[in-house]
Amino acid sequence: MKNYLRIPLSILGVALLQSCSSTQNLTEANTEEPLSVILMIGDGMGVPQVSSAFYFGDETPNFERFEEIGFHKSYSTSHLITDSAAGATAFATGQKTYKRAIGVSADSIPQETILEKLKEEGYQTGLISLTSITHATPAAFYAHVEDRDMHEDIAAQLATADVDFLAGGGRKFFSQRTDKKDLFQTLLNRNYNLDTLTLSNAQHNMRNAFIIEEEGLPSKTKGRGDFLKEASLKALSYFDANKKPFFLMVEGSYIDWGGHAKDAEMMIQEVADFDETIGAVLDYVETHPNTLLVITADHETGGASIGKYYDVDEETGEKTEVPDKVAVYFITDQHSGELIPVFAAGKGAENFKGIYQNSAIYHKILKAINAK
Repeated sequence: MKNYLRIPLSILGVALLQSCSSTQNLTEANTEEPLSVILMIGDGMGVPQVSSAFYFGDETPNFERFEEIGFHKSYSTSHLITDSAAGATAFATGQKTYKRAIGVSADSIPQETILEKLKEEGYQTGLISLTSITHATPAAFYAHVEDRDMHEDIAAQLATADVDFLAGGGRKFFSQRTDKKDLFQTLLNRNYNLDTLTLSNAQHNMRNAFIIEEEGLPSKTKGRGDFLKEASLKALSYFDANKKPFFLMVEGSYIDWGGHAKDAEMMIQEVADFDETIGAVLDYVETHPNTLLVITADHETGGASIGKYYDVDEETGEKTEVPDKVAVYFITDQHSGELIPVFAAGKGAENFKGIYQNSAIYHKILKAINAK
């Protein structure tokens, strides 16, 4: 006589439920939406620039909302003191290159950028800058040229790169070219909603390009307004409407310019504007948990420091320290070699703690995207 194992129905039911639950969890894991990525670059923003947000202004800076913080080493293959081109190319390609290079290796060979890689994988893509959209930082994510000043070549590559959302300046490189080409017509032919005057409403069934100044936008001290925050929120709304993962790079360009000019007020206002934009983007990330936000800079500019503030007697020249005020000082009008802070939030943010090369940011983003 055969022996049969009798399993109580209650136990069998639990086992079946656990099996169904495991299968459901596995299915959900396999169908999880790919991670969206926002990379914000405060051009020229070192620790002193970040510190300025804590001394000037009435509210707690949004920088303080981050728990995952690291530093990167910014030098290029050719210079210990890097520039925006080599710095952004390291972020974009995962390898260091020479000063002034855009999207090419140290031996001038074009390299696939993270924007191009993710676009091939079905991601939406976006670039926002306060300078010309052909300037070094945004250009490093879509262009491949030997020198950052090749703006017309860079614009020609952007016209066919099919980036989904563009906002910045640089009209003259598209419509006032030495080769007489009309790259705005190229964009229109490639299904772009194009506005060359203002940051208008994005069209969700088209690509969008808002190229609204001949070169760069005004600085905050010249009355720019809230372009950076508004463009960032428009891009996020556009990506959400299309219901696909995205890669968005946002550049706060004029922190760098404040350092070059040794203009403390310009630097302070640009950092404050960048921090306000960070707050809006961080609010988005907190309500969209499948998003990674990384904030850093390509380099520091000006060798800035936050120091004592003095009142100076106009007649005698005598200086008196004011204990409840600080001042910004610069030691140069060029870039410096400081370690650069990295702030991260959202899914995968823990990967950005520590000290590492600027090129590691590319690999850390991909690690977060590929994490299961």
